[in-house]
Amino acid sequence: MSTGVIIALIVVVAAIVAIAAVLAVRARGSHGGHGLKRRFGPEYDRAVARHDGDVKAAERELDTLVERHGGLRERPLEPAERERFEARWTAAQERFVDSPREAVAEADRLLAEVAGARGFPDGGQYEDQLGALAVHHPHHVHGYRRVHRVARVTHGTSTAATPGTPGPGEGRVANTEDMRAAMVEARALFDDLLGSARHEAGRDRAPARVSQDGSRSGHHLPRGFHRHQAKES
Repeated sequence: MSTGVIIALIVVVAAIVAIAAVLAVRARGSHGGHGLKRRFGPEYDRAVARHDGDVKAAERELDTLVERHGGLRERPLEPAERERFEARWTAAQERFVDSPREAVAEADRLLAEVAGARGFPDGGQYEDQLGALAVHHPHHVHGYRRVHRVARVTHGTSTAATPGTPGPGEGRVANTEDMRAAMVEARALFDDLLGSARHEAGRDRAPARVSQDGSRSGHHLPRGFHRHQAKES
């Protein structure tokens, strides 16, 4: 085989490799966003909103979260742990009737503790813990974000450093309805964390569903927790 033929073959092979690389990059770009949207669901839309519609910036943020927390393995809870957490949440709901602010603060603390017990970053590192929860519980993590904001507002702490798109009752002084709605949404994450813990512990029980009033299947909220029945405190 002549030297000219060899050089020509090398050039052809190099061109094929280059074209394949370009196609691979384009394919990853065209499917990566769809994959992130499927994975993160509502969190994908919130990330885009946080970046004022800049999809590429939002996807970079979500990619970073996956790289940082995607390998996290959630630790199953012991039955006694689950029972203690459930009892504390029930007590917080009952306390809401007379002391909604204290109940919301307890819900915020409780979510941080449950997440920490499941193996997520410590609750003292709120942003890091929130990011990890967004990767593994994207459909309910906003409940934690919301109750955390409301808890800080009701205790006079600024929430300017907390990222996310404000929702009803966020960015202003929270009233009883804001606090009730935050508790309901936070309950969805609480149930998701405890529900998946039950499943991973080998108990043949599906994660509890949360109804519009915030109650789980088979569990009912105290009468005073329903809309307009809690007292201001």
